[in-house]
Amino acid sequence: MNVLTIFLFSLLSISKAEISSKIGVNYGQLGDNLPSTARSIELLTTMKAGQVKLYDANPEALNLLSETKLQVSIMVPNREVSSIASNQSKSDEWVNQNVLPYYPKTSICFLLVGNEVLSDNSAQGQKIWLHLVPAMRRIKRSLQTQNITDIKVGTPLAMDVLETTFPPSSGTFPSRIRDAVMVPMLEFLQQTNSYFFIDAYTYFPWSSNPNSISLDFALLRGNFSITDPVSGLSYSNLLDQMLDSLIFAMSKLGFPGIRLVISETGWPHSGNIGEEASGANIFNAAMYNRNLIKKITAKPPLGTPARPGVFIPTFIFALYDENLKSGTGIERHWGLLHPDGTPVYEIDLPGKRATSDFASLPPPKNNQ
Repeated sequence: MNVLTIFLFSLLSISKAEISSKIGVNYGQLGDNLPSTARSIELLTTMKAGQVKLYDANPEALNLLSETKLQVSIMVPNREVSSIASNQSKSDEWVNQNVLPYYPKTSICFLLVGNEVLSDNSAQGQKIWLHLVPAMRRIKRSLQTQNITDIKVGTPLAMDVLETTFPPSSGTFPSRIRDAVMVPMLEFLQQTNSYFFIDAYTYFPWSSNPNSISLDFALLRGNFSITDPVSGLSYSNLLDQMLDSLIFAMSKLGFPGIRLVISETGWPHSGNIGEEASGANIFNAAMYNRNLIKKITAKPPLGTPARPGVFIPTFIFALYDENLKSGTGIERHWGLLHPDGTPVYEIDLPGKRATSDFASLPPPKNNQ
């Protein structure tokens, strides 16, 4: 590791101070049986979450959140990205309507432009790809016009933004988006000292290759390590591998110091009949999220093998099961809470409780 890299990592450690070191939670509302917004924010406070990420800029939520210490992330919907990209007045209007009425009383720290935009490979979706970074730049300009400098602008991307992820040193962005989207985006993030937001789920690569990836490795409880033959770095869990593949991909484009936020991660606790056999059960969900919290809240921060000691703000998906989500049954069973507000399993977001303090859960059938 050269001197410049070490210096960049030291800057990463210093500049994280303004962001809560407590675990955040994604608050989605794609359900017809969920508690009220007021009750949901009360539950987040009771759970001692440090941050909450919304998938919009819900006025009721933003007003209620002003009465809490929760740091808040809001989102520009995908359908508005193109219009904002093409018109500064549209961007100004969005900020005037969705930020100014609440900030700074509500502690808005992240403004996210779109959600997994680059995962939409439809013809219409690909048109938005080229609008993403211009929209981010316009939103940032709108904030600066209002003398708002402490709200970071970013966009959450899924792991499919990478062409290769294993070993981590092979991490690269695909050519179809590398020069047209990723380089301008990374330039923007570096210029504004913002974060790369990544939705990182170990469940999906493990469930696609359960014979190749150890379940313990995916659940962050590996008692062994895998060494990257190129970098020489050793990995004891799949999440670190995934994050470092992104770090290597950014470094290859000349951006070694951009900070990460895990904008979504978690593990499903149920699914349709038969899907439980693919590891979607309460035991695994509790194990993953408890190990995740232990890792992220460790003091001093653990970071990853490529960035040891660097804190990574993290949001667990999700507050509730959302019964109106599309896709398989697994998609509707990521919640920490049932719709009645009771916990699906015991969880300690501050990370203060020892694993032995939790009530034991029955192991899953077939050891999955």
